[in-house]
Amino acid sequence: MLSPKSAETVRATLPAVGEAIGTITDLFYRRMFEAHPELLRHLFNRGNQAAGTQRQALAGAFAAFATTLVAQPEVRPDALLERIAHKHASLGVSPAQYAIVHRHLSAAIAEVLGDAVTADVAAAWDEVYWLMANALIEIERRLYAQQGTLAGGTWRPWTVVARVQETPEVVTFRIRPADDRPAPVFRAGQYVSVQVELADGARQIRQYSLTNAPGSTVRSFAVKRVHEGQGPVGEVSGHLHDQVRVGDVISVSAPYGDVVLDTTHRDTPLLLVSAGIGCTPMVAMLEDLVDRGHQGPVTVVHADRSAARHALRVDQERLVTKLAQGDAHFWYERPEGDWPEARTGLVDLSGVTVPEDAQVYLCGPLPFMRAVRAQLLERGVRPSAVHYEVFGPDLWLATQD
Repeated sequence: MLSPKSAETVRATLPAVGEAIGTITDLFYRRMFEAHPELLRHLFNRGNQAAGTQRQALAGAFAAFATTLVAQPEVRPDALLERIAHKHASLGVSPAQYAIVHRHLSAAIAEVLGDAVTADVAAAWDEVYWLMANALIEIERRLYAQQGTLAGGTWRPWTVVARVQETPEVVTFRIRPADDRPAPVFRAGQYVSVQVELADGARQIRQYSLTNAPGSTVRSFAVKRVHEGQGPVGEVSGHLHDQVRVGDVISVSAPYGDVVLDTTHRDTPLLLVSAGIGCTPMVAMLEDLVDRGHQGPVTVVHADRSAARHALRVDQERLVTKLAQGDAHFWYERPEGDWPEARTGLVDLSGVTVPEDAQVYLCGPLPFMRAVRAQLLERGVRPSAVHYEVFGPDLWLATQD
């Protein structure tokens, strides 16, 4: 909770900071990477930096946290903090790095807002930053402890034991610990970070959802080759597709992620909705539901460009048939052969049974998830029952939409 004096100052200056937050975060990253180029090479996603999505996510998260502090001082935005902390833990972020961020973020705020940043204003926004940073540090410390690692020590060597070409653009990698230690436990829906050394010596990191059942000793993740975007597009996915073969050893983090399958009740109605490579956490959830003998209805909805581009379709269909009450609905933008008109184009849930008490899991492009969520709310599904995973910086939660 902010001190009364700082709360008053933040409330008065929040409009000015909010208006300039995009400029502030842009300057912050430029200053920090000039002082610490190794962070851009070995920690931050160069593609997201080039596209500006990481800056947007930071701006939205910082502004949302400050707004909550003054608008609802008795409430801590745990959903926002948990999501960020899981991402940080999967990257191996350490407490010392928060001091680096503070130094350059404070300097950026002072430079952009100029004389408006008095001593009181600087102290108030410092308080906001450290409330957020210390909360994240504590959550990350708990996450590291749960995986039995020290802060920042998430990396382990894993051997690739198989690779499967799912579609022309998607490869599944199956891996096993190379150090002969037990594989860390995980929950269906979680992801791992994979770190690779590229041709220029940069060690870039990307997250990939695990696709196998949690009890398996061999882990699987599917990688879609990225073709579109700004800056160094698909440099990690391209490296994995072109360079990594069976027998190679790669660096993989412990599993993290706050969007996980709730297996408390075996009869809970579930709706798993995905698009494109967003099917990957859903396959792990289906594997887990089959293993647990889930008795409630499970409806799978997936959208893709075509059947040929639909990765892991065979797995989805196979697992649905093993459930007590499983059902699957696929939509394709460019269907091939004799395909029903009602399942062509965008997902329309009007013909899909959705119980009002269903728990819903979404994964796919943000516009897709927004559209599906709107349909669900119109159908009477509670907002709190809709859970979603974003691949990359979360631009939805940070905007409080």
